[in-house]
Amino acid sequence: MRFEDLEVWKRSARLSAEIYKGLAGVRDYGFRDQITRSSLSVPSNIAEGVERRSGKDRQRYMDIALGSCGELRTQIYIGIEIGYIEKEKGTSWIAETREISAMLVGLRNNLADH
Repeated sequence: MRFEDLEVWKRSARLSAEIYKGLAGVRDYGFRDQITRSSLSVPSNIAEGVERRSGKDRQRYMDIALGSCGELRTQIYIGIEIGYIEKEKGTSWIAETREISAMLVGLRNNLADH
């Protein structure tokens, strides 16, 4: 299994890139740094987990990616509330994080079976 072939990795990497681009003009560097780091953590942990040898390690990294996805979703909600993220864009990003989370749960469960 190559992480580059996983749809969940592709979608989370694409979302991270969208967030980086979408928040480039935000002057609150603390917020921008935090949300971009959590967005980057999702595909990075998927990749790291897939590259691990043991099933337990793989599952652990999917759990970390799942946690980062929840963190990202929280930060998007806050970004919308404080006016850093346009509501329509943020709503789209939230929906994508929910789908990515569901995909991560499926992947984690699949790894448990192997």
